[in-house]
Amino acid sequence: MIAYVRGTLEEKEPTRAVVEAAGVGYELLIPLSTYDRLPKTGEEVKLLACHCVREDDEILFGFATRAERELFAKLTAVSGVGPKIALAILSGGSVGELALAIASGGAKRLSSIKGVGKKTAEKICIELKDKVNAIEALAATQRGGRGGADSAAPVLHDAILALTALGFNDETANKMVGAAIAENPDAKDTETIVRLALSGSRK
Repeated sequence: MIAYVRGTLEEKEPTRAVVEAAGVGYELLIPLSTYDRLPKTGEEVKLLACHCVREDDEILFGFATRAERELFAKLTAVSGVGPKIALAILSGGSVGELALAIASGGAKRLSSIKGVGKKTAEKICIELKDKVNAIEALAATQRGGRGGADSAAPVLHDAILALTALGFNDETANKMVGAAIAENPDAKDTETIVRLALSGSRK
């Protein structure tokens, strides 16, 4: 199997890239998040790869980060979700945002992506909710903010603990915090997040 392709970026489009390595041009289908990270054509690039082999076809999918490739693998493990649908989902948001939607049961967010139906979105959330770490997903959405993901994770963890202390079970607390952060991404402290989560639960 091909783990990655490193070479000269010969062509790039929002949905594909061609990388020449050792005299061979490899075409890789990519999500928009990877396209945004590509260098200029003619420069060296390394793309992590997922090699999908079918009876009548072989397709290479390329990713700029390990997180993209891991989420792609989880999505394609869901029955009825093929690689092209998984790629469309990855193109519909950041890995952190998408993981947050899955962890918090946000099927509506996933179904808003072109090509993803309501039933497929619900199935993804049901099958992957225990395979996506809610704390990591929530922290990922905070990356780039003050303190970055490392400082965000403890705050989110404390918010979930506070909700469980109030009588909510772990799954419900995760969903409540996820919904609060999704609607209020600028919330940074535990007290604010808990207040927003409780306010949202009353709607």
